[in-house]
Formats: sequence, C-alpha cells, structure tokens
Amino acid sequence: MLKANAETKNENFEMIFGAVVSLIGGFLLSGTEINGTSSFIGVSVCGAVNPLNSMSVLIGSLLRYILAGNIHKNIILLCAMIFIITGKIFTVSFENPTFCGTATAISLFASGLIVSAIIGESIFKILFYLVYSIFAGFTSYFLVISEGSLRRQRVIDLKSGISCAYAVIYIVIIATLSSFDLIFANAGRIFGIAVTLIAGYHYGYTGGVLCGALTTCGIFLSSKEIGMPFVLLSVAGLLSGYIHKNSMTAVAILFNASSILFVVITGQSESIIYCICDLIIGTVLFFTICPNISDKWVVTGKSEKGIGDIISSRMEFLASSISALRDDSEKISHLLSCHSERTDEVEQISDKVCADCQNKTVCWYRNYEEKRRGFKKLLRNDEVAVENFPYELKDCLKKEELCDAFRKNNLERITARLMDMRFSESRKLLFEQIKITEEIILSASEKINVRYSETISKTVRAKLEKYGYKTSNIIAYYNRRNRLLIEIYFELEEAPANCVRICDLISDELKINLDFTEPMRSGREVRVRIFEKTKYLVQSCVQSMCAVNSSESGDTSDVFTDGIGSSYIVLSDGMGSGKSAALESKMVVSMFKKLIVSGVEYLSAIKLINSIMLNKSRNEAFATLDAVKIDMDTCGLVVIKSGASATLIRHKSQVIKITSPTFPIGIIQEAEAFSCEYEFERNDIIIMLSDGISENEYHFIKELLLRKDDLKQIVSEICAKSEKFTGGKRRDDVTVIGIKVV
Repeated sequence: MLKANAETKNENFEMIFGAVVSLIGGFLLSGTEINGTSSFIGVSVCGAVNPLNSMSVLIGSLLRYILAGNIHKNIILLCAMIFIITGKIFTVSFENPTFCGTATAISLFASGLIVSAIIGESIFKILFYLVYSIFAGFTSYFLVISEGSLRRQRVIDLKSGISCAYAVIYIVIIATLSSFDLIFANAGRIFGIAVTLIAGYHYGYTGGVLCGALTTCGIFLSSKEIGMPFVLLSVAGLLSGYIHKNSMTAVAILFNASSILFVVITGQSESIIYCICDLIIGTVLFFTICPNISDKWVVTGKSEKGIGDIISSRMEFLASSISALRDDSEKISHLLSCHSERTDEVEQISDKVCADCQNKTVCWYRNYEEKRRGFKKLLRNDEVAVENFPYELKDCLKKEELCDAFRKNNLERITARLMDMRFSESRKLLFEQIKITEEIILSASEKINVRYSETISKTVRAKLEKYGYKTSNIIAYYNRRNRLLIEIYFELEEAPANCVRICDLISDELKINLDFTEPMRSGREVRVRIFEKTKYLVQSCVQSMCAVNSSESGDTSDVFTDGIGSSYIVLSDGMGSGKSAALESKMVVSMFKKLIVSGVEYLSAIKLINSIMLNKSRNEAFATLDAVKIDMDTCGLVVIKSGASATLIRHKSQVIKITSPTFPIGIIQEAEAFSCEYEFERNDIIIMLSDGISENEYHFIKELLLRKDDLKQIVSEICAKSEKFTGGKRRDDVTVIGIKVV
C-alpha cells in the first residue's frame, strides 16, 4: 500500500510539474516571432505534448495575448491549439509522432482557412498558411521523436537518423530565441555562439562547422537583419575547432577574432557593437557551461575510438585471471593428493593373517624387526610363492595364507597406481583445457554496448597522477543505461591497499556520486572498478547455525557486485558438515566470485568450477551452488541453481517456489546448471535456503513472507523454527539468506 501511494504521489507531482512548465512555456513562446510573423512554435509544442500539457500551453498563450492586447492578431494560432486539444481528447494515439505532426499541420491549416474565409483573404495568403502549417507540423513531429529518443536513451544521439530531428529542433529554438532582443544583445545569437564554441571545443572542427551552420540558419529564419552579421559563423566554428585540443581561452580568442573579422568583411560594420556584445556574453556563457559539459549527454562517432582499448584490456585481464586460477587449482590438487594417506601395508596384512596364529608371540613380540624385514621383502616381490619366501619367515606356519594376502595386495596396489595415473591424466587434460581457454579469450573479441569517454579517461588519469598513483591503464565509459564506469588497472607493485581514497578523489573531480568494487588481482595486475551508483541497492540478511556435534558450518555465502551493474548473492552447501564441507563450499564460492568479477558469464563459470572440483583430488568432494543475479539498474532477477535447495520469492502478493533437478558441483562431468529469469520489483523478498531447512517448513515460510516485511525478523524466525520441522535434532548445517532490493 505504501509503495502504491508513493508511486501515485510521484506521478501526480510529475503531472503537475509538466502542466506548470507547459503553462510558462506557452506564455513565453506566444510572444516570439519568425521573420516578422507570430511564431508557430507554441502550436508545435501544443501538438507534441499530452492533452493536459496542451491545455496548459493554450492557457499560457491566451494569457499572454490578453495582456498584450493582440488576441485578434493571433486568433489563428489559438483556434489551431483548440483543434489540436479536441483531437487529442478523442484519440489514444496522441504520443505517435506521425499523428502529432499531421494533427498540428491540419489544425493550423484548417484554422487559417476558416479565418481567411471569414475576412476574405487572397489565395496567396492561403498558400502562406499551407507552408506555415507544414513547418509547424514537421516541428511537432521532430519534437515528439526527440523527446521519445531522449526518454529511452537518456542521451542526445547524434550518430543515427535521430540527429536530423535534433537539428530541426535546434534551428527552431535559435529562431525563437532570436525574437528576444535585449538592450545591447540578442538571445538567439548569444545562445548560438555559446553552443558553437562548446561544440568546437569538445568535438573539433566538425562540431564547430555543424553548430555554426545550424545557428546561422536559425538566426536567418528569425530575421535577415539579425542573421546577416553572423552569416559566416560556421567558418569561425571551423577555425576554432582545429585548435580544440588547446585551452578554452585559445579557442575563444580565435573564434571571437575571426567572427569580428567576418562581420567587417560582410559589410555589417554599423552593427559591430551589438555583435561584440553578443560575442562577449556568449563567450562568458561558454566559459561558465563548458567545464560542466561532458560527453555523457551527447553521443557522436567519436566515442567509437576507445572500444578497442576496452576489449583488449578486458580480454587480457580475463585470460590472466584464468591463468592464476589454473595455478591455484594445481597447487590445491597437489596439496590434497599429498594428504591422501595410505594405510601401512605390513601392519594391515599381519593383522589380517597373523592375528589368530599360535606363534604370533614368538614371531612379532620377540623378533619384530626381523619379521618386518621379511614382510617388506615380500612386498617388493612381484611373484610371491612359498618357494621364494625370505629366510626371516622360514618358520612361518601360514605361508599359503601370506602368499594369498600379498598377491591380493599387489593386485590392489597395481589398481591404485592405475587410478592415480588416470586422475593424473585427467588433471593434466583439465589444466590443458583451461590453458586453451586462456588463448581463446586473448584472441577473441566481443560486441559490447558501451560508449567510451576519452575526456573522462584523461581527467581521471591526470587526477590520480597528481596524487602519486601510478596506473597502467584507465578506461572510462558509459553503459547502455548511460551510467559512468571507470576501470583502473595497476601493476601489482603499484596497486593501492585501499580504494576509498581513489574513489573520493575521482568523485570530487567529476562531481558525481561514485562507488567502487574491491580490488581484483590477476597474475600480472590489479583492477579496480569505480562506478556511478545504481538506481537500486541490495539489502541482505544472513543467519547460519552449525549441525549438532559440528564446530564449523559447511555452508558458505557471499554478496558481491560485478562492478558493471549486477549484484550476486551466492550460497554453497558442502558435502556433509565440518571443516571438509566448509573447504569445499568456500572453494566454490571464491572461484565463482573471482570468475564473475573477472568477466566470465555465470554458466561458463559454473562449468569451469565443476571441472576443477571433479579433478582436484582422488577423494570425492562436491558442493551445491545457489545464486541470484540482480540487475541494479532495472531490478531484473536471474535465479541460478546447481543441486541447491528451493528458493522462495515473494512477488507482489504471491510466493513463488523455485526448484531445479540439477546435480551439485563436482559429481558428474557434464553438469548443467539451472538458470531462469523472474519478475522482481523493489521491496519484493527472496529467501535462499541450505539443505538444513526441511521441506516441511516451506509452508510456514510462505505464510511468514505474506505476513511480514522485516528481513531480519523473517530470517531469524525461519532459523528458529528449523529444529522443530526436522524432528528436534539439527542433523545438517542451516543457512538462511533474505534479500530485498531498495
């Protein structure tokens, strides 16, 4: 209920805010002119927005005309707005660009025809209304397209066909602002000069020429007298764009000097004072705005330049991480193999054969060392027979039984050696496969939907160098959600122990609220990810209890972020309980985390971990893997399971139970993990459970989720009731994780 009320409140606020802005916009736009004629921009805006805002534009325009006393001169525009609003009220297609543009053009032309018929205007005036309405319709059409693109992408896209819409809107804005003449300056020319300088400084001569030409077009559309002094503004943008890599001051000086020269050359010396005032104010605006303008809000072809650097650095780091993981797994395998102790064969055979012999006291208690030497000689003898018994055992009463026992032991020893060789070959094959994977990754490339920022990369490098941090590479880019991410690579010797200082320095420099991941070490270097904070945050609560007669829980859990927009919550349950189970689950969780943060896709990571667990030692060892992946920008949820217990999700007013018929990690070679996407929203709850929670308790958990919202209280009650539902004795470790997105 609270969530619904909050969302309704936000929607009401946005609706009221839009209506107020439309009212003010209609009031201001109704006073503008294009080439001596009332501007159609108010009608175009009325046609582009929703019905409520269209009504606000009409009211604002009507107030302006009443106060100015010229309502009779603008009756065509007012009638056109009324027609547009009427059409939008009776249709559901008012957000369609084609409908908005067509409705605007038809309404304006129809209004002109009606007025012409009443006052008896000439045919030429009707032709004027036709052209006038077409321009208004196209402007409304492009306004809707631009607004829709900006809402979807959250960035001004100048790479695609949408750039045409932005160009048209920019021209109309310049033409509209040019109607506002200040005492010694013109608003349209000031704004156009500032934009041309910014474009030239950030995007070189291409940006300078383009924005200069569009500005000139907009000024001329307003008035020939206003536009003539700056007819060569695009040339000034071209010249200043060539030195855009220098300081802002150099760009501004060259632009102003060339603009004044062109004013004189074009014979507009009588208006040079006004032009200088426009240039000065526009330049001041440039110096004020330009430092706060970044390529976050504008997409151009320039962003493609650094994609190769991103791919190269990612691939090299990923290959290095897998190489380091391979080295670690080889060491672990060697250590575990060394710990696999074999029983003393002499003691084993003597206990079996000599236990009920009547001469045992004479043989072993009085002549222990002599008899042991005899047994060792039999161990070294491949063909054991009574005829070749060693002299130390010449008085043995059970020679036949000893021969049978040693033959059987030799056979078991040979079999064990074969198994050791087989495991050794399997391990070699596995490590060779990982090595091949490294080589594939190094030579691979991928298409990534990011936008490289050369400006921020250079800014961050300069800032860190200023404070003594030596980096090997810095890559800043925007993801598909237009959120900034910065990857900083250090040589192992230069890596900082704490990243808080680095994050604070970059946040202060960029004036952006940033967060960071823990340093990820590969074989050769260390990477730190700094990222703009996501829309959502994960709130988690974990509670564990050991099994009876166990000092250490065999369950391991972790919560981490990959640094690019997703959070992972992982739970692993080792085989049995105690230290050995804890070792297995910790290995699974740590390897999964390292692979995910390094950039491996989660299903591939699970397959790789499964191979390592299968071949790490002769002893059987396996562990479950239960994980959820949450997109912190969209709240998208993916549940991942490999032999894990059920997961419960409370979504809205329903509780969903998710199970999967999969094997734990480390049992079979071709283990396929379960993964599926589910609907998930803010304040929904996920409950992850280990095997220590009985299925009998699921109904209780479901009722608990429907009754309560406090995450800590829910987790505590589930753990507290676990013994009751398992018959009063906790035979397995219990771990409960509660997750909520806030």
